[in-house]
Amino acid sequence: MKISVPRRALSLAKKEFFQYINAPAFYGDAVFFLVFCSVWLFYVQQYFLADNASLRPYFSAFPLVFILVIPVVTMKSWAEERKTGTVELLLTMPFTEWDLVLGKFLSVFGILTIMILLTIPVPLTLSRLGTFDPGTVFCEYFGTFLLCASASSLGLLMSCLSKNQAGAFLGSAAVLLVVLLLNQITMFIELPQWLAGIINYISLSYHYESFTKGLIDSRDLAFFLFTAALFLFLTTRVILFRKWR
Repeated sequence: MKISVPRRALSLAKKEFFQYINAPAFYGDAVFFLVFCSVWLFYVQQYFLADNASLRPYFSAFPLVFILVIPVVTMKSWAEERKTGTVELLLTMPFTEWDLVLGKFLSVFGILTIMILLTIPVPLTLSRLGTFDPGTVFCEYFGTFLLCASASSLGLLMSCLSKNQAGAFLGSAAVLLVVLLLNQITMFIELPQWLAGIINYISLSYHYESFTKGLIDSRDLAFFLFTAALFLFLTTRVILFRKWR
């Protein structure tokens, strides 16, 4: 397949990005994201009672909230285009499949990046109450962006496979629930070591844990990059199949 031309993908990403920014759903999604993470840290995790200068409990909320936040952002990317029939118009334009997929991915990732950056005031405020390791905080945010890239590319794939926004949201939420929390099974159920290893390996949260500990493991880094690329590639295959069907 021909590699996409960045300029075309960026032009589409810019258009999609501003459509998201102008949609009320973005602001509701952003508020929910910020409130959920704050409630998780201060009330569920009882941060002030823990007496520990660590943001690990804060970042542990991100995989949970992504289960709902990411489907809201990705559900209309392809499902709405298919429902309104504008996907046929897109396919007749001078864009390759990679241009379309990368453009939509960059717009979604840009929206989620804004949401993640809006959480920075929390560690900045708490830094006055304790001393945080800047390297650890950097790793935590770095891992969050990688997790976001992989999960959002999966959400786009589910949107491409769905006929409407409701189906895209439910499908994405269900799949993300599985791949993000699958490793919790090994914590509560005693399984054979080989089976537990397989379950942990396909869980996004399992590979995210090393970043929350302040560690950048090349295996986890490669896993997130590979899965993000894989889900985007599969999306191009779905589009190509429908284009020539």
